[in-house]
Parts: sequence; C-alpha cells; structure tokens
Amino acid sequence: MSDGENPKPDKPVGKRPAGEPNLKMSRGVMSWLLFVMLALMLVILLNRSMDPREKITLSQFYTHVENGGIETVVLRERSIRGELREIQGREPNATKLFELPVPKEMTSFDFIQYLRSKSPETEIKVEEDSMLMAVLINLLPWLLIFAFIWFVVFRQLRSAGGGPGMFGNFGRSKHRVTTKEHTHVTFADVAGINEAKEEVTEIIEFLKNPKKFQRLGGRIPRGVLLIGLPGCGKTLLAKAIAGEAEVPFFSISGSDFVEMFVGVGASRVRDLFKQAKENSPCIIFLDEIDAVGRRRGASFGGGGHDEREQTLNAILVEMDGFGTSDQVIVIAATNRVDVLDPALIRPGRFDRQVNVSLPDVQGRYEILKVHARKIKLGPTVDLRKLARGTPMFSGADLAAIINESALIATMHNKEYVDQDDLDEARDKVRWGRAQKSRVVDENDQKVVAYHEAGHALVQALDDHADPLHKVSIIPRGPMGGATFALPERDRIVYTTSYLTATLKVTLGGRVAEEVYCGEISSGASSDIQQATEIARNMVTQWGMAESLGFIHYGEDRGGAFDIGTRNYSEETAAKIDTEVKRIVDEAYKGTKTLMLEYREAGDAIAQALLKYETLSADEVNALIRGETLDKPSVTDLLDSAMPDNVGEARPISAEPTPEVGLGGGELPQPS
Repeated sequence: MSDGENPKPDKPVGKRPAGEPNLKMSRGVMSWLLFVMLALMLVILLNRSMDPREKITLSQFYTHVENGGIETVVLRERSIRGELREIQGREPNATKLFELPVPKEMTSFDFIQYLRSKSPETEIKVEEDSMLMAVLINLLPWLLIFAFIWFVVFRQLRSAGGGPGMFGNFGRSKHRVTTKEHTHVTFADVAGINEAKEEVTEIIEFLKNPKKFQRLGGRIPRGVLLIGLPGCGKTLLAKAIAGEAEVPFFSISGSDFVEMFVGVGASRVRDLFKQAKENSPCIIFLDEIDAVGRRRGASFGGGGHDEREQTLNAILVEMDGFGTSDQVIVIAATNRVDVLDPALIRPGRFDRQVNVSLPDVQGRYEILKVHARKIKLGPTVDLRKLARGTPMFSGADLAAIINESALIATMHNKEYVDQDDLDEARDKVRWGRAQKSRVVDENDQKVVAYHEAGHALVQALDDHADPLHKVSIIPRGPMGGATFALPERDRIVYTTSYLTATLKVTLGGRVAEEVYCGEISSGASSDIQQATEIARNMVTQWGMAESLGFIHYGEDRGGAFDIGTRNYSEETAAKIDTEVKRIVDEAYKGTKTLMLEYREAGDAIAQALLKYETLSADEVNALIRGETLDKPSVTDLLDSAMPDNVGEARPISAEPTPEVGLGGGELPQPS
C-alpha cells in the first residue's frame, strides 16, 4: 500500500456545507468612501505636481512690480499668483507664470492700492480658497496612513479566516472537505495491509448502518489511531474508509491548528467538530496529530498556557462530547505514538489503535500490482522478483519505483517498461543514481575494487548471511562501490548466527584492504558505524552477552524534552564497551581467517571488478571455484562503440542497469 496520489484529485465541494465560511468578501460603504477620497487626493497631487508655475521670492515680486513686469495678479488667501510680461532680455522659453506664498495680511486692501500705484496696467483679481480642498490637503497624511493600515493589515486579517469579523476569523478551521461524489479511493486501491483493512471494516459498517449496532446497545469506537512508519499508507487507508462508507471526509493536519495567537487552535478545533456534526455521518482525519497531541507538562512553550496544549485540551473535550448517536468518526495518523498524551489514547477517545506496518513480500507484490496498472509493462517483467528484492520498502517507496521505471523507459524511447528499468528504478529510489561518467583515480579504483571484493567474498561464502546478488564498483550516490544482497525472506527476528554473519560481511571490506593493499583507508567509515551499532544492540537490547545477562541496558526516553537517560552505572557502561569490542574483534578475526584461506579468490574478484566493473552472484561464485569469465570487458565495449570513420564516440557502460544493493558494502541493518 502507498501514500501516493489518488487516481483522481480531490475536487472542491459542490455545495458549501452549513457553517462553511464564504471566501468572497463584499466591499462595504467605508471601503468605497475611502477609495473615492484617495482617488480625489491622487488627482489633486497630480495637478499640483504638474503645475508649471515658478516659485519666486518676495524680493523678486517687488522688483517685478517696480519694473512694471506684472501682467496679471490673482490674490488668494495665502498666496499670490500671476503672469509676467514679456520683457527684453528675458529667456524666450522661460515660464511667465509665477506663485508667491504670502501671509494673509499681504492680500489686504492696502496691498491692492500699492499694486495700483506702482503698476496701473496690471490686471488684479481676487479668488477665495476652497475650504474642502484645504481640509483634504491637511488630512492627506492621515488618510494615507489609515489607508495603509486598512488595506495591508486589517483586510489581510479579514481574509485569513474568510468569514465575517476581523480577528475572530482566525478561529475558522482550515480543513478540506471531500464529499462522497469526489472520493475516488476505495479498498481496491489499498494493498499490503489486509489486517488493518479488516480492523476498520466495522467502522464502515457503522457509518452505513448505525442502527445495526444500536440494536444491541454497542458503541462504536469514537476514534481510530493509525500508527505506522512514514509512507506505509495511513492517509490512503483513511481516504479508503471514507470512500467505502461514501461519507464526507474532513481532512486537516495537526500543524494547521496552531497559529501565532493563543487560543486560535482551540477555536479551530471547535469549529471543525461543529461542522462535522452538522454534516454527519462523516469522517474527521487528523494527519500528524503528534504536532498538537504531545504529552502535556513542562515544555519549551511555557507550560499550561502553551498554544499546543490548549489545542489538545479542546480536542479531548470535543471527543468526550460525542454522543452514542453522533455518526462522526475521528481518524488520526502518527508515526510517533510514544510522544502522545495518555489522555488522548485512553478508551473513549482514540480507543482503537491500528498498526499500519511495512508490507511483507506478498504485500509488496500486491502493492506493485496496484501501481503497475497505470503503466505499460513488458512481457519479461516479474513483479514477484522485484517484491523479493525490496525488503523494508514502504508503499510510498514502491510507488516511486514504478513511477521512476516509467520515466527511465521513456527517456530510453522504449515502448514499455522492462525488468531492467524496474531494477534501476529500485536502486535509484533507495541509493541514488549511478554515476557512470564519474572519473576515479586508478589507485582509488583499486582500493574500492578490493574493498567490495572482500564484502562479496564473505557474502558468498558464509551460509548464514543473505545471498549475494551483485557487486559493483560503479559509483552510486555518495558511494564509491556497492555489494548487493538479495534476502530470501523478510526477517522478523535476528538470530546470533545471522548477526555474526552480517558483522563479518560488514567487516569484509576493511579486512580486504588490510590483506591485499597493505594499508587501510577511510572507505570503511560506514561499515564501522554499522558494525558497532549491531554489536551494541546485541549487548544492550538483545541480551546476547553472557557477562551482562538477560538485561536491557538501553536508554529510557519520553521525558519532558524527550531526552534519553542512562539507567546503569559507570561500571556497567565499561562492561558494555568491553563486550561490544569483543564481539567486533571476534568477527574481525573470523573474517580475516576466511579471507586468507580464499586469498586467491578474493584477488580474482577484485581484478574482475576492475575489468568488468560489475559482477553477478553467479560470476562471483565461478571465480571462487577458480573458473574464468568469458564476457566483453569495458574496454571491449568502448572499442565496439567507436565507429571506423569517427574519431570519437560516446562511451557506454558495461552494466546498463545495476541492481538492488546498499552502498559502501553495507547490508540491511537489523532494527
């Protein structure tokens, strides 16, 4: 099963349910009035900025009066405007209009008499200033400030919630509603988790026929908590429940409840449950509920007044408010059930927990068949082989493999997707793209070849390890080479023999460098990390150290800040370190003994890797038996790709499609 996209995208609800906010806001009278005033002020400012009048001083004005250079004068309350005469010596293109700001006393009767006496030919006019215009000019700065606050701040707050009011709209729920007409996901689109599907079947039956359960007085679970790793299909299962029941599907993420204002999340919770009850029967899906459902107590947010805790309290209260007749089922999903508040998962709230686990080999096959319906597959495709070669892959990973294989086939102009495309897509999804054009130094290439040869040799010889599938020195992602294993089955438990074999395979690369190269390199860093973690788990978690016994020595987590605390003494810690080193050292000695016994075979594998770059499991086993390989090398392929009449040709790789594996010689790590 997969968390991939629906066959058809969710569409908006055709009819807005009761209580759903209307996103279109009508413009009020205040908005229109403010708009008209701003437009008027804009016109005034444009007219003032385009005024061609020249500002002159009082001294210049008196000079023009004494010289008789004033044609007309317009007296206003606080300014004098006018037009100058054409005077000899004046520039021809100079403006004749002028303006002089003056006190009110300058425009009195005595001033008019002065003008008449000094310049009798000047035409004098008197005008009154517009009171409205003066008021508007004085209020202009305040209007601009208010307009900025209104349109930039208040309107944004109003549109945030989409409904009437201003700050109260933050409390409107941000959920998305999918009605039964637009729910296209059913149980036919869900595969790989048959037990989870069976466990939620009674919820579908309750939503379809609630009287069947009320007849005997039974109460259907109010909340269902889907628990599983990312990509296992929790969201898809919730959509399938709604699709099978043919009821509205209210979906919202836990982070959508939290805002910058305290109390908004609780308000959104109340609004969501109110609308759900009005549209019952329905399903509420809370994705990633751990965003608001974490354990209450001391936190970085400030204790009981934390916004997240208020939101959680609102969810708890609303779920307690359900009656036996309320046909509202709350489904939540999380991959961190360990951090949830105990009050949230008690009986009466989320009183049923459904584990959506990683699919087994049969489940992976069913998931691949579901996603393969969308693409064209070739006649040689074997989905069972692909399912066997993808242990610990989630449904989302498998969906990505099918999609990537279609893209790879398209880029190679193929008519359909073949097995090689699926294998390459599997490697690309898990370990990155093969870097076949990457230039590697000859000495580094030799070290990588012997390193991977050591992994492959131990993998092929140890009967308790997973079967070898392929070894390659073609870089993939951040890795210089890779040894790939193909597990025969999905492992639920790890035995001591399997873990010891895994340790030997992990250490094979470092031992090969020591035996064949005479010195060690930094290429085994990931191998060292993996080997140490396996050995430490054997000692502290799985009780495989006789000196420490059947006791768990792991760290306890789950405090206020999710910080691990060690629950054993310093003396015990020293014993743990000693046992971890002993286990790794014993595995190292065993690996070195095996490597020295089959030294010629390891050298043959490394030389073949330098020649062919990639070897299959059959070819590695043939080299161990002392046989020789008869296939074209990389140089032969490059020569065959070189046309006779062309100086250069694009090189091709000896291995067109590498297969599944882990980089740096790593194997699937037990968990």
